[in-house]
Amino acid sequence: MTVNARLDWEQRIGLPSDRPLTGTADLPAPEGLRSRDGTGHVLLEWRPVEGALGYLVHRADSVHGPFEPLDHLGGDVLAVPHPPYADTRAEPGRGYWYKVSSWTDAGPGPMTEDAVSGCAVAPGSSPAGVTVTADAAAPTAPLPRVWNRMIGAEHLSMLTWSEGPGPGGSDVAAEYEAALGIVRDELGVRTVRAHGTFLPECVAVRADGTFDFTGLDAVYDRFLATGLKPVVELSFMPAELAADPAYTVFEYKGIVSVPQDWERWGDLCRELTVHLRERYGADEVATWEFEVWNEANLEVFWNGTQEQYHRLYETAARAVKGVDPRIPVGGPGSAAAGWVGPLLEHCREHDVPIDFVSTHTYGNAPLDFRPQTRSFAQATGKPEPEILWTEWGVTPTHFHRVSDSVFAAPFVLRGMKSALASTDCLAYWVASDHFEELGRPPKLFHGGFGLLTVGNLRKPRFWALDMLDGMAGGRMPVTTEGDGADGLTEALATRADDGSTLDVLVWNGTLDQSKIDGAPALDRTTTLRVTGLTPGTSYRAEVRRVDAEHGNIQAVWDELGGGDWPDAGQWEQLRAADVLPPEPLVPVTADAEGTAELSLDLPMPGIRALRLTRT
Repeated sequence: MTVNARLDWEQRIGLPSDRPLTGTADLPAPEGLRSRDGTGHVLLEWRPVEGALGYLVHRADSVHGPFEPLDHLGGDVLAVPHPPYADTRAEPGRGYWYKVSSWTDAGPGPMTEDAVSGCAVAPGSSPAGVTVTADAAAPTAPLPRVWNRMIGAEHLSMLTWSEGPGPGGSDVAAEYEAALGIVRDELGVRTVRAHGTFLPECVAVRADGTFDFTGLDAVYDRFLATGLKPVVELSFMPAELAADPAYTVFEYKGIVSVPQDWERWGDLCRELTVHLRERYGADEVATWEFEVWNEANLEVFWNGTQEQYHRLYETAARAVKGVDPRIPVGGPGSAAAGWVGPLLEHCREHDVPIDFVSTHTYGNAPLDFRPQTRSFAQATGKPEPEILWTEWGVTPTHFHRVSDSVFAAPFVLRGMKSALASTDCLAYWVASDHFEELGRPPKLFHGGFGLLTVGNLRKPRFWALDMLDGMAGGRMPVTTEGDGADGLTEALATRADDGSTLDVLVWNGTLDQSKIDGAPALDRTTTLRVTGLTPGTSYRAEVRRVDAEHGNIQAVWDELGGGDWPDAGQWEQLRAADVLPPEPLVPVTADAEGTAELSLDLPMPGIRALRLTRT
């Protein structure tokens, strides 16, 4: 991409396409705000507010203000879905004052009336401690697999790449297909969302106005052979249908214009649905989600208004449902958690079908849209729409070094844990660094969005999801206590149905991207306790680690000398290092009270996946 085009993207990516917003009812400020001074941070807690989608934390140097939203540098929505919140931007020894406001789709409400004070503590000679306790005797609950229902990917037509060698001399089509196979087999991914259903290489408009889906057939044939299912994103606009064919986005110039003829837009969506059913089977296509457009609330992705997007959605939804009412349809596929409430309101007022709401956020845990979907269901008597976060990641910024970092690994686990109760899907964006929105990868570690590099090496974020997906059995109750508990250090635990295997996944991370390279003040020593065991029972113990020295393939590359692209020998060394085997620990035996205990270091950023296997 040219310098000017890249600059244009960076200047316009945050601009809204339309100003109007339909907000929910005003909500009161949270009550019960309290602070706790911790090593390297201030931990804030408050009581949740019914109907809130999230909360915005404010900080000031004086009790009198001014109070400004705390920016953790994630580049997107600053509101968090729930307490606690760890302010790791607090300078140790310096006092601050805090207030919190409830967050709706109209933005923040009033702040708490009384501010609370906090002062981060300087680190001592050894890391502060945290205790994680899992109860193996308690009933288990299902662990919702929100991480593997869907994943993002670059436009699927990359599967038919025919432009010769790609970045670093790669075989783009083969590596892209292999990447999809890796996330399918190793992370359990079932569906893939990608832009570009109506790109020119997929759909052509014939001289007589009919649609030719030959290109899409070639792409979908190869994609479906992987055993995955597509999320059919109904975008971009074919040039022949666009009011402004020159209004484009990305290096491959996807057209993001309103249609010149709304009826023709409906015809396209209808004929696509008919064609897919005829080619791949009606019952099969009825299991695919159809999502209408991508991030229409941003100027760079839509040259119309919010009202025009509602018309786009309604026309598409009625066209698809008119062919087969079983096919799930939803939207708005919006940036920064926007426009969800207004779309639900439009669908309620005009009796428009909507099976799921979809939106995106980066650099933060996803907000909680259940108040809006439940309100829609109560008002209409229809089933509650599913909540699908069809894009989510550590940063929205292309070529950002955080994407290759260990910092991103505990971030992924924090987001997934937060989403377990509030979403049906949290789709990481994206599977592979074979990605060309703003230009192709210039070197192996370039800050690409992928969980996998060019060449399909596993980044720390990949290992985070691999550890999560590898947890066996049902979810056990687990508590975290100590310095930074639940704000920095969090945990999940599972027990196999027969009790033979126990998994405890614990991580240490912050939303604060000024700490990408770590922060010694936030390192912790973790005591892991499993209670409710049969006294005297022995267990084999093993751990998998992600930190600066484990599961960090970029560190291996740096040790090999770094540079742009590996040579043949370096590729061989990198692939040999692209593993994360379990490390044996000293066996443990449950004491007379049925408790097994061990201690582990836990740097920030870092993850520890402990497995106890009964012997």
